[in-house]
Amino acid sequence: MTDCLFCKIVTKEIPATIVYETDRTVAFRDVNPQAPTHVLVIPKGHYENTAALAAADEGLADEVLKTAHAVAVQEGVADTGYRLVFNTGPQAGQTVFHVHGHVVGGRDLQWPPG
Repeated sequence: MTDCLFCKIVTKEIPATIVYETDRTVAFRDVNPQAPTHVLVIPKGHYENTAALAAADEGLADEVLKTAHAVAVQEGVADTGYRLVFNTGPQAGQTVFHVHGHVVGGRDLQWPPG
């Protein structure tokens, strides 16, 4: 997609602090972090939301989750705990319509959030 912010990060048209990358995923720091660790994990291909990701080619959703866990390990929050959040649709708070998981950790996280 030519107007998708995250697609432009994938193609390096827009700079981002990339912390982890595979052939099909990329993880980068959130520009408005809500915790000491706040990294976004996306597939490199454009999928609007989690429903589209779930219907995607076999293994892609799994790879996104594996990338998220690898980020948590790399960031040092895997053992103490981290939250993985996917917002799907405007009422859930999705503002960029390229599926992305938030890896959040590094502090106590309350439930419900917000």
